[in-house]
Amino acid sequence: MTSITSPKLALLHNRLVNEQEEIESRLYHNQHYGKAQSLRDQTGELSPIDNHPGDLATELYEREKDIALLEQEELHLKRIEAALTAMENGTYGTCISCGEKIPYERLDAAPDTLYCIEHAPRNQLSHDRPIEEAYLQPPFGRSSMDERIDYNGFDGEDAWQIVEQWGNADSPAMSENRNATDYSHIGIEAEENDGYVESIESFLATDITGRHVSVVRNREYDHYIHSDEGDHGLEADD
Repeated sequence: MTSITSPKLALLHNRLVNEQEEIESRLYHNQHYGKAQSLRDQTGELSPIDNHPGDLATELYEREKDIALLEQEELHLKRIEAALTAMENGTYGTCISCGEKIPYERLDAAPDTLYCIEHAPRNQLSHDRPIEEAYLQPPFGRSSMDERIDYNGFDGEDAWQIVEQWGNADSPAMSENRNATDYSHIGIEAEENDGYVESIESFLATDITGRHVSVVRNREYDHYIHSDEGDHGLEADD
């Protein structure tokens, strides 16, 4: 049995009950810190990502904070319920790890504790994250196919590169490409070939049968030759 006097035990019991009621009231009235609504319902739009990315980032941050607050409230509620159960069983005030008496000063500071200070468990890092973060890693979320060796078609990154050409809030000074000197080189993989994979594909042409091949001496062709990748001797004389 606990050695805490009855008046002190009653005082701690009342404090725990009051805290329990306060937490349950907060969870009920704020809809579990907004978790009762989806992020889409909170923003009020079907597709806020492309229209208001800054506002969505703020909402996502608030959702991350709400998750942390909700976890703490639920953990506190469980600790209070366990402490009240221990009071009913007559084991309150005794460390459930070592069996030693818990000083009243500790119980007065943390009435929901069931451990002495030496054996108090350390908080574990929570890995509960908003589901919306799944779209942040990898970049472009599930529409990114860069890591798939069985797919080389059009993906989310390609779609963004097309839209990005019409402008964004970046500048050469803020670009990820440290060698960018103008706005045409600040986009994601701005130097990537557009419409072809190998450079030679950009200046070789065939007729509809595919049997007659000709060379189009364009800018890519000049770059290809001056890069010592091509051989003038391979061309037929004009």
